[in-house]
Amino acid sequence: MRRYALRDDRWDRIHDQLPGRPGTVGVTAANNRLFVEAVLYRYRAGIPWRDLPERFGDWNNVHRRFGRWAKSGVWERVFRLLAEDADNEYAMLDSTVVRAHQHSAGAIKKTARTRRSVGRAAD
Repeated sequence: MRRYALRDDRWDRIHDQLPGRPGTVGVTAANNRLFVEAVLYRYRAGIPWRDLPERFGDWNNVHRRFGRWAKSGVWERVFRLLAEDADNEYAMLDSTVVRAHQHSAGAIKKTARTRRSVGRAAD
């Protein structure tokens, strides 16, 4: 199996949810699996659309099709289906801690004390 490729068991779970399959209304897609793998490759590798390998076809067509599927709710249906029985293979945890200097929060500065003038104290 190639890196970032869609496993057969996952493909079997989602292929009936995708538009463009034979027997449905509309245009039959050339290869839905290749398109889904292109999207997965793009997000897993963290690359821009323009850097998709040529084996996935024209990057601009992939990007346009991704947008159409997003607007029509295809990705949401697929994610909901896969979330029903998640295996947490790609679970990510973020434990980022950002520490700021004490003065950035408005703490009183120890070295900058104000002095009263002697002349004002006599008034």
